Amino acid sequence: MPKNVFPLDSTKRFTDQQLLGHNRWHPDIPAAVHVKPGDSFRVDCREWFDGAIHNDDSADDIRDAPLSTVHVLSGPFAVEGAKPGDLLVVDILDVGPIPQEDSGPLAGQGWGYTGIFAQQNGGGFLTEQFPDAYKVIWDFTGGTATSRHVPHVAFTGIVHPGLMGTAPSAELLSRWNSREGDLIAQDPDRVPPLALPPLPEDAILGGLEGQAFDRAAAEAARTAPPRENGGNQDIKNFTKGTRVFYPVYVDGANLSMGDLHFSQGDGEITFCGAIEMGGFIDLRVDLIKGGMETYGVGENAIFMPGNVDPQYSQWLAFSGTSVTLDGTQHYLDSHLSYQRACLHAIDYLTSFGYSPEQAYMILGAAPIEGRLSGVVDIPNSCSTVYLPTAIFDFDVAPGPGGPTRIDPGMGVPRSSF
Repeated sequence: MPKNVFPLDSTKRFTDQQLLGHNRWHPDIPAAVHVKPGDSFRVDCREWFDGAIHNDDSADDIRDAPLSTVHVLSGPFAVEGAKPGDLLVVDILDVGPIPQEDSGPLAGQGWGYTGIFAQQNGGGFLTEQFPDAYKVIWDFTGGTATSRHVPHVAFTGIVHPGLMGTAPSAELLSRWNSREGDLIAQDPDRVPPLALPPLPEDAILGGLEGQAFDRAAAEAARTAPPRENGGNQDIKNFTKGTRVFYPVYVDGANLSMGDLHFSQGDGEITFCGAIEMGGFIDLRVDLIKGGMETYGVGENAIFMPGNVDPQYSQWLAFSGTSVTLDGTQHYLDSHLSYQRACLHAIDYLTSFGYSPEQAYMILGAAPIEGRLSGVVDIPNSCSTVYLPTAIFDFDVAPGPGGPTRIDPGMGVPRSSF
């Protein structure tokens, strides 16, 4: 096992740990750990809400989720010799739930959760159809997830970090704040908001203190969206064996990571849509000097996915086009067509006895495949959702005998304002 350079105690909050990470992006956050090119090391990661979500049958904690506190990230890790313009090579050697802790109050201790945020507190991909808060608890047995809230479903985990990235430069941070501020100004009262501005409240900035902390907290970027540095990309294929190439914007690169997922469908469509957990990740780092210019990688991360994804041979696919539920035509709107494909899958699964919320949770947590199948045929884009049939313990394919009616069990906990 690689040396654990960022250990965390599951019994302590994120801010009470020996090493303090961060929950905002800023170039002035000092490195917590220094490593060298070629080093392999282990990093512990807290669940992204730092224990605010509980293993119970109430969705009140999702309704009241403290969004200003996320994501609690491990790092930064400074890589010796890294300079702006380099590419940071990151190999994911292993990743999993909290080791040797099969039970306990923290997600990752033998369980994880999926949530649908209330529209007034975060919202989600289908927030107009699902405006309230919902929660599903998943239990881990070996590499398989099952849930008391969504019966008749079991699937192999596709474990990955939802968030990993390098620190932005001061110039890049300024660009983020400017363009996202312009977006917010288009509809400043929108619920949920168009973007999240810097928020000093609940900011955690590693070793920064005093005036340096106050100055950085006022301009540090929230970690919710993916950006040029990687960040919260929520790519389910960042599994064991993945190699990622990150742009370097500051001396040392200052790599950070967190938001581990036991499983996730493409799109993480409930926003809190993966199976969230704490755990560990083993990494190896290296550098390609001047790689950003050499390979034309100026404002994006590129990656080579691992080869440990669960293998499914049969799929049931649903398509959607860029037409709203009330029949309004949009022009090549792939976001809308993916929404419609997901809604078609949800409607289909309810014919077997699932509630719409249970079906939605399946699409968020199970390793569905989402694809842009057509983006050129005006006026309709076509998106598709591929649902692996083997995750169900009954036949979900259409047939002459009609759908099998399952017992939906206790259902999904719900909470509203």
